[in-house]
Amino acid sequence: MSDAPPALATDARRVAIMTVLTMPAGAVDAVSFLTMGKVFCALANGNVLFLSFALAGEGDVPVARPATAIGAFMAGAAIATVVLKWLAERGRAWFQARLVREAVLLVCAGAMTLWRHGTEAAGSDHGIVALVALAMGVRASTAAGPCAGGIFVGGVLGTLLLVPLGTGRALLVIAAAVLLLAAATLAVPPRR
Repeated sequence: MSDAPPALATDARRVAIMTVLTMPAGAVDAVSFLTMGKVFCALANGNVLFLSFALAGEGDVPVARPATAIGAFMAGAAIATVVLKWLAERGRAWFQARLVREAVLLVCAGAMTLWRHGTEAAGSDHGIVALVALAMGVRASTAAGPCAGGIFVGGVLGTLLLVPLGTGRALLVIAAAVLLLAAATLAVPPRR
């Protein structure tokens, strides 16, 4: 049995879970930035900066893809907030439901990429950017904030996935990892 106070043990568990959960976000941003035309789907701050550079007339930065990503991200966060609140009020497993919804959207994006582009990069496909950003908005609806270590590791893993798998398959692998995380959180109930 741990000697740590319950609040500290809960905080340590929360930090560990959030660190692990930020890894798929880093992987998604590696995939989106490197193969979808310089756009971030998980960390909207980069897109906000791209739009600010374009507004100031500096740099050769895209506008449409970051705007699409920001809009889809915000829609995903807003919709997920309403749905997850509804689930929580009814005592349902809202956290796992969020992970499953995120994974389903990533599976759709991966399948759409494979259907439209095969193993090639998704390029400037706004539909795929929107689906991935929507999934990341769902993630943001419950995330307490990014963890740099998890994002870094996820970015490295996402980049390494791209070489042998390509965009679509990499998104499917990330979706599978998110589903495994959902299953793991169900298998290990929180301490009371």
